[in-house]
Amino acid sequence: MKKIAIIGLGYVGLPLAVEFGKIRPVIGFDINVKRVEQLKDGIDTTNECSQENLASASQLSFSSCLDAIKDANIYIVTVPTPIDNVNRPDLRPLEAASKAVGSVLKHGDIVVFESTVFPGATEEVCVPLLEQNSGLIFNVDFSCGYSPERINPGDKLNTLTKIKKITSGSNKTAALEIDELYRSIIVAGTWMASSIKVAEAAKVIENSQRDLNIAFVNELSVIFDRLNIDTLEVLEAAGSKWNFLPFRPGMVGGHCIGVDPYYLTHKAEEVGYIPQVVLAGRRINDNMARYAGKSIIKRMLQGGLDVPRSTVGVFGITFKENCPDVRNSKVVDLIRELESWNVDVKVYDPWADKTEVQNEYEITLVDQDDMSNLSAVVVAVGHDQFRSMDLSDFRSMCPSLGAVFGDLKSLYSKDLLIEAGFKVFRL
Repeated sequence: MKKIAIIGLGYVGLPLAVEFGKIRPVIGFDINVKRVEQLKDGIDTTNECSQENLASASQLSFSSCLDAIKDANIYIVTVPTPIDNVNRPDLRPLEAASKAVGSVLKHGDIVVFESTVFPGATEEVCVPLLEQNSGLIFNVDFSCGYSPERINPGDKLNTLTKIKKITSGSNKTAALEIDELYRSIIVAGTWMASSIKVAEAAKVIENSQRDLNIAFVNELSVIFDRLNIDTLEVLEAAGSKWNFLPFRPGMVGGHCIGVDPYYLTHKAEEVGYIPQVVLAGRRINDNMARYAGKSIIKRMLQGGLDVPRSTVGVFGITFKENCPDVRNSKVVDLIRELESWNVDVKVYDPWADKTEVQNEYEITLVDQDDMSNLSAVVVAVGHDQFRSMDLSDFRSMCPSLGAVFGDLKSLYSKDLLIEAGFKVFRL
């Protein structure tokens, strides 16, 4: 069986390496030496793979040395594709990975990309770098494919093998071999796209569609707040119709939904079209964290609290529940908005790594015992630990009259929050 090299061992690459490593030789490569050493010790700090799961991949090894992947025949690239500070695609990790693979590429090899990109990126950006660094000719000496990742971080139900996989290849032979490769581990089956561009486009619109649906209910939330109507009650009532989509308002962060639409709009603008709907959805969602912060401050003022001398406790900083990933977390925007009103903000998250948060955002996480003498509580992430907390626990942290409760994930009964003496805001 051909040996596989997985380039990038994050939330996407590691589960893929483990599944393939159960049935065939795999080398997992990452430039992060610390990450590689941890995986060699059976430790996955992303919590995607347990120690037992890692051990079950008997044919999997790890390395941060490029020489270790020279004898592979199939290279699967799973590096991040973020955006820069003006929302343009940041292709540097993808370009670096393409150059690295190109330097070890051999006649007959296949390179498959899983990173989310704009339609055309594989053949327009990656292939030229592979050719330049290998001296080989595309579709003569080597082939490429694209099979977009569909990993949902923290989801223990919809795991890699249970999600149908889109596959594609740069020629018919490669497409068939890549599809067969993934079918060997994907229980849910595969969907072979007619071209790499089609597969790239399918991936980028998956998250763009979800982004737009969330933007719609976020805008409804802003409207209904001004009308003094509870958004959740409206959505539950509308949800009694069989075909009403059950989306909920919220802050859209992370490295997928909040990023991928910008890849699509970037390519659209390149070909002379200025997207209207997609960018409108992005503007709404990007503003929700600051809107939530302003709304909480407003309720604190209405409750007679001395805002500049108040302390607000924020529960959760990861971009989603039950997941340690803090990349592109919109909770940070919420915290910055609160701080702009000279509020003292304490942040507690049992899932996040304190050192990573400090290094990434210069925010010092505190322990739960430090969440005391608060004027307001903001539950920003729906971790199981927060869902299981009693309202009396929050009330003891908030002795102030006129205390505010920001239930941004609608985890608690609004009536019970009011009975507990809170002024309530929820999206």
